[in-house]
Parts: sequence; structure tokens; C-alpha cells
Amino acid sequence: MTQIIVSSGRPLTGACSVPGDKSISHRAVMFGAIAEGDTHIRNFLDGGDCRSTVAVMRALGVQIDVITPTELIVHGRGLDGLQEPTDVLDCGNSGTTIRLLTGLLVGQSFTSFLNGTAQIRRRPMGRIVRPLRGMGADIMGRQNGEYAPLGVRPARLRGIDYAMPVASAQVKSCLLLAGLYAHGLTLVTEPGPARDHTERMLMAMGAPIQRYGDKVSSERPRSPLKPLDLTVPGDMSSAAFLLAAAAIIPGSHITIRGVGVNPTRTGIVDALMEMGASIVFENQREEGGEPVADLVVKTSALRGATFGGQQIVTMIDELPILAVAATQAEGRTVVRDAHELRVKETDRIATTVSELRKLGARIEPTADGFIIDGPTPLVGAPVESHDDHRLAMAMTVAGLVARGQTVVHGAQVTADSFPGFEVTLQALGADLTVEP
Repeated sequence: MTQIIVSSGRPLTGACSVPGDKSISHRAVMFGAIAEGDTHIRNFLDGGDCRSTVAVMRALGVQIDVITPTELIVHGRGLDGLQEPTDVLDCGNSGTTIRLLTGLLVGQSFTSFLNGTAQIRRRPMGRIVRPLRGMGADIMGRQNGEYAPLGVRPARLRGIDYAMPVASAQVKSCLLLAGLYAHGLTLVTEPGPARDHTERMLMAMGAPIQRYGDKVSSERPRSPLKPLDLTVPGDMSSAAFLLAAAAIIPGSHITIRGVGVNPTRTGIVDALMEMGASIVFENQREEGGEPVADLVVKTSALRGATFGGQQIVTMIDELPILAVAATQAEGRTVVRDAHELRVKETDRIATTVSELRKLGARIEPTADGFIIDGPTPLVGAPVESHDDHRLAMAMTVAGLVARGQTVVHGAQVTADSFPGFEVTLQALGADLTVEP
């Protein structure tokens, strides 16, 4: 177990970058595996969750060369080239891995079993199992497929016209992947905007993916998928912690280089700017079909705001750090329609509230979010990560504005999505140390 010891008082200044986008890194490996030819990936996120995806694809017979920890070559085996694994596929703690992989495996000619950590076995899988069964998939699972472990047997798939009850990039991606193996057209309707990395990447590979307003379709390709040569943009979800920190720590002014600014991912930027944060996009460009920019942020006087509806989908992973920023904003901040927080790595509503209260925050939980009154002078205290990487990073940022010393226990989980998080903050001037 690792702990981060944080003290306030120093502004953040200078320039930095963040690790490659987690969502895109997962997909680049998985989709490269079913292309024909070699996919070259740079700025791959060398975090625990993405390493789980590499491990399961290797277990499915895919050769993956690691040039450096952030540069990979995936030797694609084609749409039907995966091999039957000799053991249970261990998805680790990665919800993206197990959900997308299930969509890929339901169309294979062999049986496979998927499992992961205790956290993964608590996360809902029925949201993918039910529509996949509607396509004819043969899936077994605990509590009739509501939870992992999952077993997948060969089946003849047919297209489905499915309206998602809740916007979810993982559910959408799972069904679009299954659609590549199905007879007929698979059509997925989104109730709101969800991440579109899957559509962008598969279309760049030549897959028959089409978008019609709020609908996305998938079907069996008539020609092999083309491999990619891509540099993964910096992860907005990681950049969010630095954006919020610089916005609330007095005297801060930083530049975060090469961040992916896909419109389905910039909800946290929009929210912080609505609260009064000074954030500027510079050097806007496109890399591998994804928009990228350098983000410049400096300390600002924040004010409370209300967030809900479709906006929540575009920043669901960033809500813990938004809560930290809200503790320093003038007035009341309300987050609603965020039920999905209840079934993340932890119940992020409960854990965000409990840990911020330890620092003196005025925060109340609701059924689908929280209410925060500010500004509040936070006071350092021992806090827990609950084995949740985003909560650990949010509490570290909270410690940077709290009076006295804050100790974040179980902080090793930051490496799941932001390896080098502590080093990056130190390089920007933060007063923190890491101890085993």
C-alpha cells in the first residue's frame, strides 16, 4: 500500500503532458487484434487497466510487441483469427476490458470465460448481456448474467435494433463489436451523447459503421479491417485533475499539452468554465481522427452551478474532481442524474462524500449525485482511496488546497489510469511525497 502525503501553499506552474487516453488505448489494442496487419500504437497508456486488455488479447493468440511501455505493435489476426484461450480471461479491474471483450467474443467459434477482481464481479453486466442475448448470443453468468464471471459459447448472431436505456459508451461499443459478427444490421440508439471513440476508430479501419443522428449502425465487414498507425491523445479524464487543481490553487498557471478534446469528453472543461474557470484551447489540431489541443488554465474565482441531464454523460468519470473544485466555489453546486456513479469502481457518490467530509467539506449525498456548499476552507486529514484511482487523485488535489497535511492512503491505484500522477504534480510545484 502506498500513501501520498500532501501539503498546501504552493502554486502550480509550468507545462506538462498527461498519459495517453485510457479509452482509446483499450480500443487500439483490441481493434488492432482483429485487423489484418500490424497496428502501431504510440503514447499507449501503460496503466493497470490497459495492461489487462493487452494480457487478454495475448491469451486469445494475438502477438503484441512492447517496444517501450508506451509504444506497442499489435500483430492483427483478422476478424476471425482469435484463438481459444487455455484459461479464464482475467480482465483485472477494468470494466472497459470485460464489457467490450464480451461483445467481441460472442461472435467467435470457441468458448471463453471472463472474470476479474472482486470489484469487477460487483459491477453490472446485465446491461450488455441482455441485448447480446437478444442478438442470439449464448452467455452464462452469475445471477443469470447480471454479474461476472461470464461464460460465452459459440452462437449464430443476428442484428438487433436496440435503444439504450442509459447512454453508455461501453454498452454501445460492445454491441457494435458484436454487430461485426452478426447477420444483418445492428442499430444502437443513444438517449444522450456517449463517447464515440469506437465509431471513430472502427470507421478509420474501414468497418461499415454509420451514424444517423442519435443512432449508430454496425454490420459484418465485406473486406478485412485495416490496421492503424496512431498516437493516442492525452487523456482528458487525467487532465481534469490538473485543470481543477490549477483553477483552485492560488497563483497557479499551467499548460497541459496534447490533450484529446473529443466533444464527447469535454464536459468537465465546459463545467469548470461555467463555474468561472479560465481555460483556453491552444494549438488545436487532429491526430488519428481525434481532435487534440493544448489546454492553458490559471487560478480563477469559481462560483457554484447546477449540472445534470446529458451533460453528466460527458463527464461521469470526472465528477469526483468536480466535487473538489466545488468546495472552493462561491455558492451551491448541485450534481444530479449521475446514478452511474453508484456502480463505478466504488459507489463514487458515497465515497466522494465520505472522504471530502473528512476534510471539512459541506457536501450532502443525493440518490443520483451530491450537493456542495462553498467556499469551504478544507483542513488536512487522513483519507482513503477505497481502491478507486479517480477518488485517490481527487483527494490528492483536495489536499493541495487543505490547510495542514493530508494523507491519501491506498494511493497506488492512481497508476490504473495516470501513471506518474504524483511526479507530474511535483514537477508543477506541488508539495507532496509518496511513501510505501
